[in-house]
Amino acid sequence: MELKSNAPLIDAQHPIATAWERHRFNMKLVNPANKRKYSVIVVGTGLAGASAAATLAELGYNIKAFCFQDSPRRAHSIAAQGGINAAKDYPGDGDSVFRLFYDTVKGGDYRSREANVYRLAQLSLNIIDQAVGQGVPLAREYGGLLSNRSFGGAQVSRTFYARGQTGQQLLLGAYQALARQIEANKVEMHVRTEMMDLIVIDGRARGIVSRNLVTGALEAHIADAVVLASGGYGNVYFLSTNAMASNGSAAWRAYRRGALFANPCYTQIHPTCIPVHGEHQSKLTLMSESLRNDGRVWVPKKAEDCGKNPNTIPEEDRDYYLERKYPSFGNLVPRDVASRNAKMVCDEGRGVGATKLGVYLDFSDAINRLGKHVVEERYGNLFEMYERITDEDPYKTPMRIFPAVHYTMGGLWVDYNLQSNIPGLFVLGEANFSDHGANRLGASALMQGLADGYFVIPYTLGHYLATATVDKALPKIAEDHEAVVATLDEVKARVDQLMSIGGSRTPDSFHKELGKIMWEHVGMGRTEAGLKTALELIPKLRAEFYKDLKVVGAAESLNITLEKAARVADFLELAELMARDALNRAESCGGHFREESQTEEGEAKRDDEQFSYVAAWAFKGADEAPELHKEALTFDHVKLTQRSYK
Repeated sequence: MELKSNAPLIDAQHPIATAWERHRFNMKLVNPANKRKYSVIVVGTGLAGASAAATLAELGYNIKAFCFQDSPRRAHSIAAQGGINAAKDYPGDGDSVFRLFYDTVKGGDYRSREANVYRLAQLSLNIIDQAVGQGVPLAREYGGLLSNRSFGGAQVSRTFYARGQTGQQLLLGAYQALARQIEANKVEMHVRTEMMDLIVIDGRARGIVSRNLVTGALEAHIADAVVLASGGYGNVYFLSTNAMASNGSAAWRAYRRGALFANPCYTQIHPTCIPVHGEHQSKLTLMSESLRNDGRVWVPKKAEDCGKNPNTIPEEDRDYYLERKYPSFGNLVPRDVASRNAKMVCDEGRGVGATKLGVYLDFSDAINRLGKHVVEERYGNLFEMYERITDEDPYKTPMRIFPAVHYTMGGLWVDYNLQSNIPGLFVLGEANFSDHGANRLGASALMQGLADGYFVIPYTLGHYLATATVDKALPKIAEDHEAVVATLDEVKARVDQLMSIGGSRTPDSFHKELGKIMWEHVGMGRTEAGLKTALELIPKLRAEFYKDLKVVGAAESLNITLEKAARVADFLELAELMARDALNRAESCGGHFREESQTEEGEAKRDDEQFSYVAAWAFKGADEAPELHKEALTFDHVKLTQRSYK
């Protein structure tokens, strides 16, 4: 089946610049007095979820919001450090909405939907105004004007920032708006509560089954629509820059209920992570991409110098390989390009550090040029974090960094309205696939999450509710409805199954083994043979999981081991879909690098004739292969070319 987005007509008479405005006008509205008649569930309270819940409640809808943390302020959005993109062109260096649109499509290696990306670039302007209005303390120049800095994949300074705490500050802005609606009784907040399944009735999303993580109680929650803003699935690799509790279970449960999962193989490897330091490590720490503004990336030219103190290696013996290979962009090439090049020099035997899996990020030039106080003003909290973790002073010794799993561009398939193929199920932020193609540009995650939550979903959700009401498709659902009871029973059976296995291995042991399989065979470099190996190993590991898993404690109580077991069970299924999608896509693009498909210079080589489409997979049953659906991608405004950052 070929999928089609419901993006508005775009041609000579209907330019892309007016598409969103035309689409909004043509959508049906809900009368302000009628909004209070509708209830909406929002799963996840990061930037996308918190902004959506706050905005929808402000409009008058009745909202139930869910997060598994103890507070919405604990969402993983706080970990975003470097900034948020917007095409305001305050520096006057040539930026525009179209340039941000162009950079995003190109940065995603021409695997994103043009209409969605253009809308995102347009809405970026509103996001900064919204944040300033909320009092978010974005950095300012001496005269009081908002400051900008550069990020990878762009030749202009368009990234607004709050030192190295941009995500946290933006989330606090959204959280205070959410807290206001909680106080006004328009948002019913459920903390320490995890979505376990999606309730689908007559083909429409009508609620969720949740588990109270303190008491273990399973509950059904009914609504007129469900908004998923539950983040990405990078923790399928075990070691990643994500919070350890981050997981893909909410999206995966929706997939098993019929929602299409799009481009699962598109995973982003971030080039600026503190390297792994031991076998028992359970999390990786990201150093902001903003550091590449002033830090220079290099390795020794000679392998025998890699064990030396970097300060003793003379300039002529250093290889600033990004500056050498990409003179136009230098250290600010996109993340996928920087990551692959770091892997290449380490594969050549020129990696640094105890594991030889690292490259230097050196600030000595910036400190000499600007002074230590300026560097400290820009990145002080990041330098402090690095020193606490490594016990090395980055003001005196270059940082050591290495690529790590960071972000997932794949996610549930959505149309232009951010609605999945299940009517009434909307998906926002990293949980959907829509805007970043095969590689996300730095500082664009915060942009997408807030655009979706503040400025897209209020219109598109209203249109759905208005049209569904006209069609009499949203009858009142009782909690004893057979579909509700059946979903609750299925969740209870799944919990009981995990509790009853009685094996000898912890969920973490399975997760760690899965992560090694994924990093080795579905990581930075993928081959046909490696992917086929993964597709043999993952089902075997899953079978072992259901034979030898050990979950201690009781289901009807606080049970962290049970939480992890349920999430690892989903990761074991998701991992297989990722490997299958990567095997099917016999090309290289962005974060998906097939070693059989590369240029002579080692760059990603696309196959536009065969693979210029969104791969959306449909669940067909636990023992059946998923079905592939394709949404053709067209490029009328950005010419398809081999990416070059030289």
